[in-house]
Amino acid sequence: MSEILESSRTQKLNLQLQTLGPFFRITARSLVTDRELGKAEGLIRMWFGKGNILHLDSIKLQRETLGMEKSIFGLGLYIGAVAIRHGYDSGCETAQLLAINDSDLYHSKLIRFYTRLGFKPVYEVTGSSVGDITHMLVWGGVGTRMDASVEELMIKWCKRFKKTNSLAKQKKTDQDSEVVVLVENLVHKFFNSVAKLDGPQ
Repeated sequence: MSEILESSRTQKLNLQLQTLGPFFRITARSLVTDRELGKAEGLIRMWFGKGNILHLDSIKLQRETLGMEKSIFGLGLYIGAVAIRHGYDSGCETAQLLAINDSDLYHSKLIRFYTRLGFKPVYEVTGSSVGDITHMLVWGGVGTRMDASVEELMIKWCKRFKKTNSLAKQKKTDQDSEVVVLVENLVHKFFNSVAKLDGPQ
């Protein structure tokens, strides 16, 4: 979790996780403007025979942040990573969400986005069968139920966050090296100036 939060700060994001019993909320705010950019809500659900399940109710992003999603380090990935890490810490093996089908265009975009993050479609909730009633009560709508292994997501994502942190640390190391070289040059110039002032004895 510390690596995710450190990486998010390099992107000028402040991520916060709040919990109340099994329920959780993750909010992302801009470190520059302090505006809320997005949030995710869900709960840790007990499922007999399957252990704890990370149930993601929603991931909502402000319209002005949608351009960030072109990058694999988009806001949605950061929020999702905190949720997945929270699920892992809570003993969850599976993460579940519903790609809501409000419109064909938006639905297809959601499917692509969640697939990109590592989720797989497992069931179409259309409302046309008796079996859909339970899903609709749980998710509050129709769409594509998607699942993912919490452990597989952590393995898939951790390299990306470690890479981001490594780049940030390398940049700091490079800056520190430049400062050292600058100081060494100044000291060298100072002693050269003193030698010239003293002149030959």
